[in-house]
Amino acid sequence: MARLVTEWVNVTSDISIIARESGEVWFHTPKSMKQNLDPFATRMTGLGSTRSTVGLLDGAINLGFSRIEKRLARPDPTLAGYIVALVGAYHTSVDTPRNLRRAASRFKELGRPEVAAYLEERAREETGHDRLALKDLRALGVPADRLVAIFIPDGIKPLCKRFDDLCVQDYPIGCIGYSYCLERIAALKQKTDIEKVQAMCPDGVDATRFLRSHSSLGSEASHVQETIEFVASLPANDRIGVVQETYESALILAEGYNHELLKSEAEMLEELEQALGEALPYGHSSCPSHGENPGARSVA
Repeated sequence: MARLVTEWVNVTSDISIIARESGEVWFHTPKSMKQNLDPFATRMTGLGSTRSTVGLLDGAINLGFSRIEKRLARPDPTLAGYIVALVGAYHTSVDTPRNLRRAASRFKELGRPEVAAYLEERAREETGHDRLALKDLRALGVPADRLVAIFIPDGIKPLCKRFDDLCVQDYPIGCIGYSYCLERIAALKQKTDIEKVQAMCPDGVDATRFLRSHSSLGSEASHVQETIEFVASLPANDRIGVVQETYESALILAEGYNHELLKSEAEMLEELEQALGEALPYGHSSCPSHGENPGARSVA
């Protein structure tokens, strides 16, 4: 009988993620064993498999979010929070095609045409997603182009910078981990999540284009699976780099989302209106339809 694939990656100074082809995943503390007795003290070198690779990738995201679990904000959705989220969605998507093509060009220079082809395909698939966010903002009566030109939510700025930096590195393999982290989180959104947002919108207004596209109803699930299969086919050093960046991106994503979610609806409205220099169509605690709770806070 063939031996099951086991993969492991050290993601912090004292925690490794271990995943097996059987689906088992656990976190390992190297300090709990003497180094010469610890089979996971050295970097892995073997082949990957899709089941062990997804265990590493999703384990990295779970570990990243667990760092803020005790202070993770879980507010109810509000329209102001959704507007902020759409602005953030615009900024995390507008430069994605350019950044991925930049990383693809570097891998061509490095003689890695398979990685370049994967990134170029992702760039094509992501083209135009920023326009979906703009359409949703316009549908809500927001001066979208002016708002995104002058306002980036504080919690989103580190995420955008991270991706920019990753894609200009000499060996930009980490950009795959960043992209996987965002797509995997997006794929968790279900039909009920979209329905909750739609219920906040004025009657007859469709402002969920971006959300639908970046949810389990859109292409995210297939993108996630394709990425898992591609990463599993990479050499061990590349898989290590992707998993490590998935963890780092999850940390930034969790902190950034939490930063925005901890704000009150009034604080978010004030930020938006200060940026615009004018009042939004919907004032504080004025959910425009469907009787939603006016005192709730924003969505992720």
